[in-house]
Amino acid sequence: MNAASDSATPFVAEWSRQPQPAQRPMNDSFLEYFKCPERYARFSLRGPLSAAARYFNVGPDNVYYGRLYQSLNTPEAGKMSDVVQEVKVAGGTVSLPFDIKEVVDNLQFELYPSSARYKRSLVNSLFADLYYYFRPLLPVGVRKHLQRVHLRDWDRISFPRWPVDRTVNELFELLMIFSLQAQSVERIPFIWFWPDGAPSSAIMTHDVETSRGRDLCGTLMDIDDAYGIKACFSVIPEQRYDVPHTFPSSITERGFEVAVHDLNHDGRLYRSRRYFKERVAKINSYGRQWKTDGFRAAVLYRRQEWFSDLEFSYDMSVPNVAHLDPQRGGCCTVMPYFVGNLLEIPVTTTQDYSLFHILQEYNTDLWKTQIELIMEKHGVLSFIIHPDYATTSAERKVYEALLSHLVELRQKRGVWITTPREINRWWRQRAQMRIVEDEQGLRIEGEGRERARIAYASSVEGRLALEPMVADRRVV
Repeated sequence: MNAASDSATPFVAEWSRQPQPAQRPMNDSFLEYFKCPERYARFSLRGPLSAAARYFNVGPDNVYYGRLYQSLNTPEAGKMSDVVQEVKVAGGTVSLPFDIKEVVDNLQFELYPSSARYKRSLVNSLFADLYYYFRPLLPVGVRKHLQRVHLRDWDRISFPRWPVDRTVNELFELLMIFSLQAQSVERIPFIWFWPDGAPSSAIMTHDVETSRGRDLCGTLMDIDDAYGIKACFSVIPEQRYDVPHTFPSSITERGFEVAVHDLNHDGRLYRSRRYFKERVAKINSYGRQWKTDGFRAAVLYRRQEWFSDLEFSYDMSVPNVAHLDPQRGGCCTVMPYFVGNLLEIPVTTTQDYSLFHILQEYNTDLWKTQIELIMEKHGVLSFIIHPDYATTSAERKVYEALLSHLVELRQKRGVWITTPREINRWWRQRAQMRIVEDEQGLRIEGEGRERARIAYASSVEGRLALEPMVADRRVV
């Protein structure tokens, strides 16, 4: 990677100027992920960290970004340090040459330099302004051509990793292996990621972009219902199409969900801080009016340092890896995570529009590959399917093949297919749960514990093995 020696950018500095929660021990990031007893999470810094952040490796595969133990030598230009040998395990403590929370935040909040450059070069560019001004007048064929030209270098981007980036998840797994070594134990208990021991979760979302898509929402609900899947419809409140006051309730009354989808889908929501604050006031009012907990920005544009202005419980605007999106970057995790009080449910698979019109593929092969990579880390399978496209014959055939595959995953592998609101509810409950160890054994305390499962992490031939208890929550 040619960004190995990049230091923190102005974008990172801007984030640091925003109101931030009180600093917490870096152990907290690990505990939030695994929800294990605190005595197993004993991490410390090797020493003072450098002033500048840079890319580095922990082992040969994954790329991280952050400040390192300042005694480490600066690598040659164009190269990255592999700091795995700098991790020390002694006296029950894992000493690290980097701060866990800082590195995880840099990835999940997209604070690494290449992502910041794309934020500035595209979101505020003249090209973007012109494109979105004329977009309603452009035929779909012209739009597809312009988008393919703009994204033509997508397959040469090395970071985040295509087609699914699991860097954050693999960092936590590596830290768990170090914890097993430090504590000299064969296994460590933790609260499983999903209710009832499900191996992964899945959500279907539908972004409604045009009046045609609005009019086809009923048809798409019929398709989803035929497979026993409830979805979330992201609806644009203003300008793009008329939204009758009965439209959101026509969706929720059938057991589906509604999320607010930007304000008018003109690509300018994050143009400036002032512009954002003006629009977000209206966006929040639509959230209250529609009684919805969720938000998604147009075109997956985002600036996570501004999310605190959104009066929603969850957001669905951050891609796992954004090679095929106008705003590049990605959060590098397949799990939900908190941005302040807002839960981010990342988009972990390729959108239908990108699959059909950028990659020009009309099959489920890419989705199936992504599904397996996400399920290896027990993540959330998050899909965006547009009613504007999914009810034409070719696209509908592919979409129904995807639904059929998801039903098979539910039946044969126990995947929890649910809605974003339920993901949000569970993830918040899990965040407040804890494992209690006493003379009677182990038990989980907290709201929602009746669906929670104790699981165990162990090391098998140097790789982490995770296994939930399927039966009782109590282990004696």
